[in-house]
Amino acid sequence: MQIRQIDADTSKERITRMILEALPEWFGIPESTKKYIADSSGKLFFCAYDGDEPVGFLYLKETGRHTVELAVMGVLKAYHRRGIGRRLFEKAKGAAKQRGYSFIQVKTVQMGRYAIYDDTNRFYLSLGFKELEVFPDLWDASNPCQIYVMAI
Repeated sequence: MQIRQIDADTSKERITRMILEALPEWFGIPESTKKYIADSSGKLFFCAYDGDEPVGFLYLKETGRHTVELAVMGVLKAYHRRGIGRRLFEKAKGAAKQRGYSFIQVKTVQMGRYAIYDDTNRFYLSLGFKELEVFPDLWDASNPCQIYVMAI
């Protein structure tokens, strides 16, 4: 498994589309998926490869002078629980630190709402993220937004 930084926006969009469309359990709202694909352009983007095949990615977006957000991450289901998400994150975290950022944040659905997102919450906590705040209506009342932060 190799983690590479991707610079070409067309490659970012292609990888984002391919991975997110394969993960409808997490990315099943077409409008949101289209936005993630479009928003990948210009972002700090990393991709995990199995040989020449993309199997996971993430990208960061600046949310403040000192802060980036892990905007989206996806790993193909056949590659879950192999440490790929952790490796992608560590590579992105190192790049963010090198660029002078002090914090990383991530948003997800609050723990206790859906089992699939509880796994996502546990993953972020295992990386070292800490709970910052819950916004009950940022997305909608059925999906309270949990924000996690980490100093880097």
